Formats: sequence, C-alpha cells, structure tokens
Amino acid sequence: MINRLAIIGVGLIGGSLALALKGKGAVNEVVGYSRSEDARQQALDLGIIDKAADSLAEAVSGADLVFVAVPMGAMNSVFEGIADYLSPEAIITDGGSAKAQVVAAAKQCLGEKFKQFVPGHPIAGTEKSGPSAAFPTLYEKHRIVLTPVSETDSAATAKVKAMWQLTGADVFEMNVEHHDTVLAATSHLPHVLAFNLVGMLAERNDCDEVLRYAAGGFRDFSRIASSDAVMWRDICLGNQDAILSLLEQYHQGIKQIEEAIRNQDGDYLIDVFSRAKKARDSRFADPNLIDNSEV
Repeated sequence: MINRLAIIGVGLIGGSLALALKGKGAVNEVVGYSRSEDARQQALDLGIIDKAADSLAEAVSGADLVFVAVPMGAMNSVFEGIADYLSPEAIITDGGSAKAQVVAAAKQCLGEKFKQFVPGHPIAGTEKSGPSAAFPTLYEKHRIVLTPVSETDSAATAKVKAMWQLTGADVFEMNVEHHDTVLAATSHLPHVLAFNLVGMLAERNDCDEVLRYAAGGFRDFSRIASSDAVMWRDICLGNQDAILSLLEQYHQGIKQIEEAIRNQDGDYLIDVFSRAKKARDSRFADPNLIDNSEV
C-alpha cells in the first residue's frame, strides 16, 4: 500500500498510473503537480488526483513514492526542485523514454537520495495527451522496463516493480545502455520517420488530394505523427547517439533501395521485401505478444 503518491506531470502517463492504482485500492492519497494550473485543476476535477499541489516542494513533501512523468527536457529541473523536500525513505521513479539522460540528471541532482531512485520506462501510451487522455487500463498487458544502476537500492526496485505489476503490466529489468538502443530502434526511429513523412506530404501543393486516398497502412503508420511534439523533441535529443546511429543505417538502406529502383533491379527489391516480410511475420505471429508501443 502506498500511503501518499506524488505524481509530477498529471497527463496521460502520470494520470493513468494514478487511476490504475486508485482502482486497485493501492494508494491512500494522490497528490499531483503540473506547471499548468489548468492541468492541475482538470486532474482534480477528473478524480485523477486527490490534491493539487502548487509547487514541487508541496507535491513531494511527505510522499513515500514519487512518479516523475514530465517531458525529458524537464527532468533535470524537476529533480533539482524536489531533491531538498524528499523524505529520506521516499522512493522516486520516472517514465522517461531515454534512460541514460534521466539517470545522469537524477545522479547530479538527488545526491544521497539517488540510491532511492529507480529509473523506469512504461512502454505504453496513445497519441493523445493531457489529464483527459488518462485511463486506468493503459498499462494492462504492456511492458514496463526498469533500469536500476549499481547504486539503486534493491528494496526500492522491488517496491516499484510491485507497483507496476498492480496496473496489469509485465515488468522487466534491463541495463540503461541496452534499453536506449532497443527503444531507439523500436520506438524513437519510427516516430522520426513518421513525423518526417507526414511533414513532407503536408508541404505538397496537392496534400489534401494525396491524403484523401490514403490507405489504411498509411493511417496506421502515420498515426504516431500525432504524438506530442515537445515530448518527442526531448526524446530525440536525449537519446541522440542511438538514434543517429540507426538513422545512418536507415539512410544506407534507403540509398540501396533507391539505386535498385533506378536500375530496375527487381531481384534486389524482392530480396529486401521478402526478408522484411519473413522477419515481421515470424516475430509478430504470437497472438499473445505484449504490446510494446508508446502510442
């Protein structure tokens, strides 16, 4: 049982955790903070939080568990703002998508309390944002990745794991570097490609006509371009090395496909497309596959 849960960032990710835990009777009180007064009030009106704090200090004072669910670019300032007001026993965790940057910020700002910080990443979400987008079943049958480091208290990790399991999620542990590489490949790069493709088409004079005939596949892929721009800007900058490495590989593959089309090399195209189809069909055939999407 969590006596007092502090949610820093009361939008989709933070709000859904609060609703899930309240629905399970696993928390006595939820205190929420957002820089936006409107967001705080909305979260209060929707029953996501029990109390709206006017400051970071007020939000974490007396909390036994703190969940930081803000854009990556705001993590450092949040850790700075809460460090002096955390109780010695408070456990801190987060929902950031690029763990190396978050861990570095927490280590710099939290001091001795860094050992109580359990880096985490709920791989779940929708293209919507804000308190009104939150719902209690968001994390069911999704993966939560925890990336504790050598300094992380094992008891704190166990408590955070138990918290996420209450939401219906499957919880896994992974080292920080491997997490950032895997997520760059499966989430961050696809978002970059979707943003770029939709942006490119939007610049066309015949954009409306082109989109009028968009097939279902395009809608499925382009949906993630509706994701929050600030959040994804921060993720790209926060996981720079892994994303740039994958973009270079992708550029090389696109160049080879471009040359094959230019040279009428159908055999090469068949080979590339067949290998991709085989890989996709074999790896996604399990009907019980856990949804790892962030949107």
